[in-house]
Amino acid sequence: MPDTLEPGLYIVATPIGNLGDLAPRAADILARADVLAVEDSRVTAKLLQHIGVRRPMLPYHDHNADRVRPELIARMTAEAVALVSDAGTPLISDPGYKLVRDARAAGIAVTTLPGPCAAIAALTLAGLPTDRFLFAGFLPSKAKARSDAIAELAALRATLVFYESGPRLGAALAALAEGLGDREAAVAREISKTFEQTVTGTLSDLSARYADSPPKGEIVIVVAPPGEAEAASEDDVDAALREALTRLPPAKAAGEVAKATGADRRELYARAMAIKDCR
Repeated sequence: MPDTLEPGLYIVATPIGNLGDLAPRAADILARADVLAVEDSRVTAKLLQHIGVRRPMLPYHDHNADRVRPELIARMTAEAVALVSDAGTPLISDPGYKLVRDARAAGIAVTTLPGPCAAIAALTLAGLPTDRFLFAGFLPSKAKARSDAIAELAALRATLVFYESGPRLGAALAALAEGLGDREAAVAREISKTFEQTVTGTLSDLSARYADSPPKGEIVIVVAPPGEAEAASEDDVDAALREALTRLPPAKAAGEVAKATGADRRELYARAMAIKDCR
């Protein structure tokens, strides 16, 4: 294997806790890259010490990204630049997508080295459906903005994944219970570390558990999708159809009510025609 890497951008996933989870290929890229674009040089220095190498590091984070990005893009034309976050896969709730976008626009090769991701790891621990899920990052800290964000997700038929901090966990769980209903959920913390823990229960149970005892460490909340909606009663369907007929012709009224209630459109149309004839 050559000592130098081809110029370009290398997206390197790093351990979320246990340094032993660093993939051999990721370690090789970190050891041979010309420069590492890092979220926090102190954190990445410990990882480099673990694999026994030293490499030049350039801070790249939310506060300096716009200023540093042009320099990194320029260096990628002749050097190998490895992008790492403090833990996990870069770009997942971390800055980076603009760097990838601009690198591609400049015709620079982009390579990803997949690996640890706290959101995916928590999904495997939660025991909740994984066939369809949404990663929603961190909820807003202010109550109104947080409630609005949760309301946007309430009807989504998918497992929801959030990142959260210990001091905010109780409030976040309470807001989720209020906005989503008392769904099954899991709180996973310190994944892959010595004190790894996953606690499951309803959102109200978890909210009560952590209300006065915020845990330490990195935290992921996983929330089950909503249950099947209760079928509308015949009286509700009939009332909806009668109301729709005051505004729409029978065919459109039947279509509107079918979409809203899940009732059969053809049966609704026949019922709509019968109601119309009785008027």
